[in-house]
Amino acid sequence: MEINWFAVVVASLSSFVIGAVWFGPKTFYPVWMKAMGRKVPTERVEMSAASTVLMFGGTYVAALTQVATLAVVISLARTVDPTLGALGGAAIGALLGFGIGAAASFSHRQFSQQNHNQFHAVWVWLIEVGQDIVCLAVAGLIVGAWV
Repeated sequence: MEINWFAVVVASLSSFVIGAVWFGPKTFYPVWMKAMGRKVPTERVEMSAASTVLMFGGTYVAALTQVATLAVVISLARTVDPTLGALGGAAIGALLGFGIGAAASFSHRQFSQQNHNQFHAVWVWLIEVGQDIVCLAVAGLIVGAWV
C-alpha cells in the first residue's frame, strides 16, 4: 500500500481551512447556530487554553484521521485501478462522506437537537455534513492527485 503522507497532511490542512470558511460569521455559522436553537454570540467567547487546544487540536487530529483513512481506501482502490487519480479520489471522498459520514450522523443530530424541532435538526445536519462531504471530496482530490 502506497500512501503519500505529505498529501495526507496537506489535505487535512485543507479540511481545517474549509471548515473555518464554512462555519465563518458570513457563511453558515449564524444559520447553524439559530437552527440549533442557540443565539449567535455578539461578543467574543472567552475559552481556557485547554479548551482551545482541545477544540482546535481535536478538530485537526480528527481531520488528519479522516484523510489518512481516505488515503488507505484510495490506495486500495488503486490496486484495482492503477490509473485512479484526482477525480477518482474526489469521488471516493464524496461517496464516503455521504454514504458513511452523513448517513451515520443523521440519527445523532435528530436525537440531540436542543429545541426538539426536527426540521431544524435536518437543516443543522445538512450544514454539518455538507462541510464533511466537501472536505472529504477535496481531500480525495488532493490525495488522488499525488501518487
